[in-house]
Amino acid sequence: MSGRVRLARLTDLAALGELSRLSQQDHLDARSLGLPLSGPRIGVFSLFRLPLGAFRPNDLLFVYEDERRISGLLRVERDGSRDEMTIVELDAIGSGESGDIRFRLVQHLLRDGARRGAMRFHVACADMGGNVELFMQAGFMRYGEEWVLLRPPHAALPVPMAEERAAQLGIRPAVPLDALPLSRLYASVTPQPVARLEAYRLPDWERPAGQWRIPRSSMAPILRFADVSAFVQACPPGTEGAEGGEIAALAQVGVAKEDQPDYLRVVTRPEHDPSDLIAYGLGVIGASGGHDVADRAGSGRHRGRGVLFPVRTYDSPLDRRAEEAGFERLATLTLLLKETLVRVAQPALVPAIR
Repeated sequence: MSGRVRLARLTDLAALGELSRLSQQDHLDARSLGLPLSGPRIGVFSLFRLPLGAFRPNDLLFVYEDERRISGLLRVERDGSRDEMTIVELDAIGSGESGDIRFRLVQHLLRDGARRGAMRFHVACADMGGNVELFMQAGFMRYGEEWVLLRPPHAALPVPMAEERAAQLGIRPAVPLDALPLSRLYASVTPQPVARLEAYRLPDWERPAGQWRIPRSSMAPILRFADVSAFVQACPPGTEGAEGGEIAALAQVGVAKEDQPDYLRVVTRPEHDPSDLIAYGLGVIGASGGHDVADRAGSGRHRGRGVLFPVRTYDSPLDRRAEEAGFERLATLTLLLKETLVRVAQPALVPAIR
């Protein structure tokens, strides 16, 4: 292959838009991450809207160019506070060469990211079209799966919960002092190997209202939010942890910009029923205004693009509670990670052996 990988330029915008559009057509030799935001249900490339105003300052765009023709695109979102990069789009078009183009793009990212000081590279993709095999060949490890649920746009949102009722249920906005209880909540519901790989620190939990990346999910790096808020629910009286001020569940609410879907993420203890917290989060989205539309029956309001709800597979039965609130299973995504850190075992005393 005679092409090369380089950073995208402003003059590439038209070609990038066309490449993204073509990469979603099944009849072409095109590959993407297989995210569930394609097709007429949501319209994926309303989320990757050009020009560059749709991208954050830390986003990186790489293109594969061969004979002045762009046939590959890689878009990366960077979290500078944690030195992490997340691949959110990987497209290639070519006559039998799309797999090689995508691999060249990923390899270039790993080299460039290492020079920029990135310690972890994340990606979420559908297990189809050779996606998982490609990333594992590049050194990524598969560490989990995530269900993506969608609350249909036509489903009316619940009426916002009264503050008095929320206080009775122990629901309140998250504050920086919740960092330690949130860290313990996450550790109690997350398998130890996953917690070790994601490696959240206590400072990561001190800004839960604005830190939508923590805890991370497959959909959060893709969406663009106009407003983000976080709420916690205390352990009910008489349950374990209630006297110590422990938190039973966390909800992150993202009100999306323009025609993007809204976002709701919940982390809860297995023994706790988060139905009230889910209803509260949906009420917050409904009260946000924006592009709400009254339904024909006049019984409520709904958002124009629906609400996304990501759930890790080990968080079951949280998915059942979401389905009871009107969410429907949309897709299953594989979570992969490549770590550039070298883990060294600390010296420790061990039993003597005769």
